[in-house]
Formats: sequence, structure tokens, C-alpha cells
Amino acid sequence: MVGMARPLLQADLLRNDPRLQQARDLLQSTLRDHQSRLTGIRPPQAGLESSYTEQLARFAEHRGGQLFFPYLGSGLGRGSLVELADGSVKLDMISGIGVHGFGHSDPELLATGIDAALGDTVMQGNLQQNTESAQLAAEFVEMASLSGGALQHCFLTTSGAMANENALKLLFQKNHPAQRMLAFTHCFSGRTMATGQLTDRAKNRVGLPTFMPVDYLPFYDHRSPSTSLHHTLRTLEEHLERYPGAHAGMIMELIQGEGGYYSAPREFLEPLCATLRRHRISIWFDEIQTFGRTTHPFAFQHFDLEDFADIVTVGKLTQVCATLFTSEFVPQPGLISQTFTGSTASIFASLSILHRLRTGNFFGEGGRIMQIHHRFASHFEKLHQQHPHLIAGPWGIGGMVAFTPLDGSAAAGKKFLELLFRNGVMAFLAGAQPTRIRMLPPFGVITDEEIDDVCKIISKTLERVHSIPDA
Repeated sequence: MVGMARPLLQADLLRNDPRLQQARDLLQSTLRDHQSRLTGIRPPQAGLESSYTEQLARFAEHRGGQLFFPYLGSGLGRGSLVELADGSVKLDMISGIGVHGFGHSDPELLATGIDAALGDTVMQGNLQQNTESAQLAAEFVEMASLSGGALQHCFLTTSGAMANENALKLLFQKNHPAQRMLAFTHCFSGRTMATGQLTDRAKNRVGLPTFMPVDYLPFYDHRSPSTSLHHTLRTLEEHLERYPGAHAGMIMELIQGEGGYYSAPREFLEPLCATLRRHRISIWFDEIQTFGRTTHPFAFQHFDLEDFADIVTVGKLTQVCATLFTSEFVPQPGLISQTFTGSTASIFASLSILHRLRTGNFFGEGGRIMQIHHRFASHFEKLHQQHPHLIAGPWGIGGMVAFTPLDGSAAAGKKFLELLFRNGVMAFLAGAQPTRIRMLPPFGVITDEEIDDVCKIISKTLERVHSIPDA
């Protein structure tokens, strides 16, 4: 009857048992006590370096190659700070390439982990999913529809690459018999057999067969803004003339990730999308890295491109990845189905993160994400004015922060990153010619003081690398 309370399940009684709240409170209190001892960057502890080096060597042997950084975490951190197994503490400005938006050892995520541990299964999948999976899919759809758009469907999955794989299958099935794809130059879509075909990086495909033809369009060139759109549209027309009716869709990173954290203005993106729409070419926005890092939850909302979103993929920050799509792309039975769509822990974590994004002051021109970007950019701009040979822009966009170090060579970038790591700050590479340094700071927890400290260390490290003669 209307107004009657829903009968309680045994699972409801378990989750509301007061002993569990006591356990949460005790675990969170214990965590905070130990976190309080992580107060800043510190070097490795004497007596641990030798065993740490041995651990790294064994791991490299087992995985068949060395890690990019000599990084093995201890399992404890505090926000932007993370402790390594050698006793050192670093300021993490790459956050697992955007995965840890709320930093390390987040107490709220600890609480969700407890709830997940009480779940009946470790993993959820196509055949058996719990109510939290249904809630998560609804949350993604709701966020994607905040400013309009027609993304009514959501398929959850375990990784960004799998979200992109599912997007490809939706595109090809809907647009059969089209067999080709369009993409931007310098794009990165993943490393699976299919997404590796899209990724504009030939070295990633050495020895692999080619089975999906991809035609590339030049991305927006910030150095030639007046001619960039014309050049891209002309290239598009050439591809369409050469292969009429052959393109199933175009994948777009609205802010290029591996390509160097370059963005494009709406004045470039909107005419391109409109041209694709006139030619009935489906538009897929790859938001694996951009989700939650601009003035809106999605970058396509930031650029006011809601009307063009046919398929959107998200990941990294969200823990559980997803493929969002309009009703035109609903698949035929059997096209997309996975034994694992996500671990119960990652699903609970994703729900918590989306809730914090919705209720926190992160978005908008004055939100925390843009505040963080402006603070980094202000430091970089001052350093550029004083020492233009050390650092150059553009500085990225929103929570995707970047700069070009020194002469922009790959060797200089790698040398800088290695010394920066030893000095206590983690960042990563992106782009080529020039090589760029990218950062995805944990925007949910980073402080202004930590940003200032990071920029001081970056400045000193650049000066040091510049003074070191080439080998």
C-alpha cells in the first residue's frame, strides 16, 4: 500500500547493526592516528633501501620488465602523501594516472570498503549484480543528463579499455556494414587489440595484426588557432571522399591525455561535431581521463557538446568504468556481456566518489578544481617569465595540469621526472615533440600549501636538471 514502509531484508539489518558503526569508527580513528605521523616528504629510511631494491628487482623479473618508477607502496598514505616500502614519503601528483582523486588512505573510502567486505560476493558480473550496481548505473546516467543530452543507458565494466571495447562494438553493430573509424592524431584509447588499433602510437602495435582501419584528423593546434579548424575539416572531407559511407564513428578525447594535455575550444569542436552529424557519423567522447576534472562532471558538458554525445566512456577516477549510450545504440543480445563488471569494493567506492563530486564544491569556474588549476598555472607562469628556458605552457586545463620542461626533448623530460621523484614529487610524461610533464593531482584532498610546495620543488628540480651537462 502507498505510504507503507518497505519490509526490511536481513541484509538491511546487517548493514544497520550498531556494532558495524562502532567498527567503522574504530578503524577510521586508528587510520587517522597513524596518518598523523605522515607530515611531509621524507627520504628513504636507513636499513630499508637494500631490501627495497631487492623487492623491485624480483618484481621486475616476475613481470618481465622494470617499473617506470622505483615505486612500491607500503599501503599507507594521507591525502596527497604516500609512504613507500623504503620508508620514503612522496607527494603524489599523478594519482595512479587519475585514479586516486581523493588521495591515499581516504577515511571515507575505508568506510565503503567495510560495507563492501560485508557483501555476499567479492566480484559482481553480468549474471549476478547487487542493488548497488543498479544504483551506480543510475547515478552515471543522471550525471550525464545534468545539462541535457540523451545518454539513457549505462553498461558497467572493469577498466577503461573494456569500456572503450564495448563502445567500439556498439558503434560497429549500429552502423554495420561500416568498418572504419575516425580519431584525432596523438590519441590514446588503450592497449587491447582493438583499442590499440585506435591509439595513434605505432610502437604499441609492433608485431600485431591490423584489422581495423583508422583515419586520423589533426587535433586543434594552439599555435595556429586561425587555421586549425579548416585544416581538420579539410582532412575529414578527404577521408569521407576516399571512403564514402565507410566510417562507423569518431572517437574524441576533448582534452588529449597521453597526447600532452592539450585542449581545444568549443569553436573548434562544435563545427567538427556538426560536420560529423551531417554525414551521419556517430560521435564517441572518450572521458576515461577527463571525467571529473573540468568545470562539469563530464568534459562534453564543459564544452557544451551535449547534443552530439552518442556514446561516452568514463573510468579511472570512477573506480568502476562505464560505457554510456543513447537508445539508438542499445545492443542486440550477446554483444556485450562480462563475467566481471566490477568488484563490490570498487562499486561501493564509485558510489561514494560520485556522491562527493555532486555534493562538494568541485565544479564551476570558481570550484575547487579550477582553483587548483589556477594556482598551479600561476606558479608556472611566474617561473616561465623569470626563466623561459626552463618551462613553457600551455598549462593543461582543470584538474589536468601540464607543462613542457626545458627543451621539450624526451631525454630531458625523463631526466627531470627521475630527479623530481628523488626530490619527493611524482608526476608523469605525456606527448612527444615536445615531451610534456603531466599531473593529475588528487583534487579532493590537495591543499594550497601542498601545491606551493610541489611548485617550489619543480622549480628547483628544473634548475638542477638544466645545470647538469649532457652525458
